[in-house]
Amino acid sequence: MNILLGVQTTGNGHIVRSSALLRELRQRGHQVRCLLSGPSTAGRWDVAQFEPYQVCTGLTFSSRAGKLDYLRTTLDNKPVQFLRDVAGLAWQDLDLVISDYEPVTAWMAKRRGVPSIGIGHLYAFVHDVPKAGAGISHWVTNVFAPVQYPMGSHWHHFDQAILPPTVADDIHALPISTDEHVLVYLPFEDQAAVIALLQQFPAQRFRVYSGTEASGEQGNVRLCRIGRKAFIEDLASSQGVICNAGFSLVSEALHLGKKVLVKPLTGQVEQESNALALEQLQLGRWMHKLCADSVRDFLAMAAIAPCDWPQIMAPLADWIAAGHWDQPQALLQQLWPARQLKASA
Repeated sequence: MNILLGVQTTGNGHIVRSSALLRELRQRGHQVRCLLSGPSTAGRWDVAQFEPYQVCTGLTFSSRAGKLDYLRTTLDNKPVQFLRDVAGLAWQDLDLVISDYEPVTAWMAKRRGVPSIGIGHLYAFVHDVPKAGAGISHWVTNVFAPVQYPMGSHWHHFDQAILPPTVADDIHALPISTDEHVLVYLPFEDQAAVIALLQQFPAQRFRVYSGTEASGEQGNVRLCRIGRKAFIEDLASSQGVICNAGFSLVSEALHLGKKVLVKPLTGQVEQESNALALEQLQLGRWMHKLCADSVRDFLAMAAIAPCDWPQIMAPLADWIAAGHWDQPQALLQQLWPARQLKASA
């Protein structure tokens, strides 16, 4: 098949997940070209694997000090350019569009009648899952990146057509251990405030990753430069993870059996919904704001058992190739262990 893969660059999880799917599709002989939209890919983790790819502005959100900045989001997005990108996207030779919550490719497919599949966590919100805002289902299905066949992923299937989380091959290959440090990744927060919070616990070692180039030691806090290899090694050897409530990192931590404390980006309904789901599923804890009491309670938590999500990209690629996109039941039965299906019945 000739496939167009649209990748949202807001957050590293989209890139990691889409690169794994791209590799599986190309190994099966499909011709796949890619479109990336959102924040600049300069300095991102390994986007060269998407070649050949084109870049569009797309749509994204802006934040400041841990909160969604509505004014800046409005000013930064360029609706006229977005419409031009949708209208100018080549489509005549396409058999399928796959959108990892990428709006340019999704809207082109909708306008041109090209079959489209949505892969990614946000497409789970078309189903009855924990939600912090009633309007998120409408936003996913009708506004931002609408697709014909949404295949969302979540930490539980909720007895619906939902995939398990995507865990990259490099995470599956990691040796798991427990060192003295806690991994911290709060890129949407004020980093000075994060460091000040962590320094209230001088007996605990923290390794803080952020989007800055700073590195070094500040008491019990080690500042680390972003890099996939070092990051996941520190993840696999950590006692636990403190992070924003994005889906991919939390999924990787739970897969490895690392306790999690999340601070959702205020006003970002996906992250607030993720925090709600973590609480309802009893998989982790969350805090409304940077809070010493929440960190103290988190540090006192016992270790958790690994969730051990299956590797889903090869079966997913086979399902895509089979072309029966309105029939996901066999794929879901294969991916969710029978004991989990029975437990939720």
